Amino acid sequence: MTRILWVLSALLLLAGCAGPGGNRSDYVVVIDAGHGGHDSGAYCGGKKEKDLVLQITKKVYKEFKSEGYKVYLTRGSDTFLKLGQRTRMADHKDAKVFISIHANAIGDKSRFDQVEGVETYFLQKTRDERSQRIAARENASVLQGTDKLSQDVIIDAVLNGPKIIQSHKLAIDVQQNMMKNLNGEYKAVKDGGVRPGPFYILVGASRPSILVEVGYLTNTKERQRLFTSDYQDEIAEGIVSGVNRYLDNRKKEIGF
Repeated sequence: MTRILWVLSALLLLAGCAGPGGNRSDYVVVIDAGHGGHDSGAYCGGKKEKDLVLQITKKVYKEFKSEGYKVYLTRGSDTFLKLGQRTRMADHKDAKVFISIHANAIGDKSRFDQVEGVETYFLQKTRDERSQRIAARENASVLQGTDKLSQDVIIDAVLNGPKIIQSHKLAIDVQQNMMKNLNGEYKAVKDGGVRPGPFYILVGASRPSILVEVGYLTNTKERQRLFTSDYQDEIAEGIVSGVNRYLDNRKKEIGF
C-alpha cells in the first residue's frame, strides 16, 4: 500500500496536479512594463526607467512561463500605452493578477545616495507624503488631460471593493519574496515595505493589482545593481514566488 501511494504521488507531481499550487496553466497573469516610447520615466546616470522595467518584465514573463502560467505583457517593446490599454488586457484575459513594474527616483540631488529601497504598492488613498509623491510621478503620463475631480471619482469607485483587500495580500507576498531573494544574494538591500498609494494604473483592472518599484535609479548603488542580469533575475524570481504564495493561499480560502 505504501508503495502504491508513493507511485500515485509521483504521478500527480509529474502531471503538475499535486501540492497547493496545482496546475499553474489554469492561472493567467498580466505584467505591465511602465512608461515606454516618448515617456522614458525616471532618468539618471544615462539610464532610463522604461528600458530597465522592460528588461525585468521580460524576465518575469519567462519565469512565469517556466512554471506553467499563461502570461501576457502589455508591451514587449519600446512603445507607449495609454492607461486603458494597459489595464484592459487584464480584464480581457481574465487574469488572476495584474502587476505593473516601475523604478523609482527622487528630485533632491543631495539625497540621491541616501534614498533607496524596493517597494510594492497597492491601490489606496493615503496621507503619506512619500507615497503621494511617488504616485504623482507615475501618474503624470497616464493621466494627461484628466481633471482632479474626475481622478477622485475614478479612484473612489473602486476603493471599497474586495479587490483592495486581495491586492494588499498580493503586495505583501510579492514584497516578502523579493526581499528574501535579494537579501540572500546581495548585502544591505533596503526593504521599502508595502505601501498604499493612489496609482491610477491599478484602478482599471478589476482584479488584484500591484505596482512594484524595483529600486531607485537616482541611487548609485541600486542603479548599478538594477542593470545587472543576476539582480534582475532575483527580482523576477521573487515576484513569481510571491504570486505563487498568494494564489496558493487564495485557493485554500475560496477553492478557485
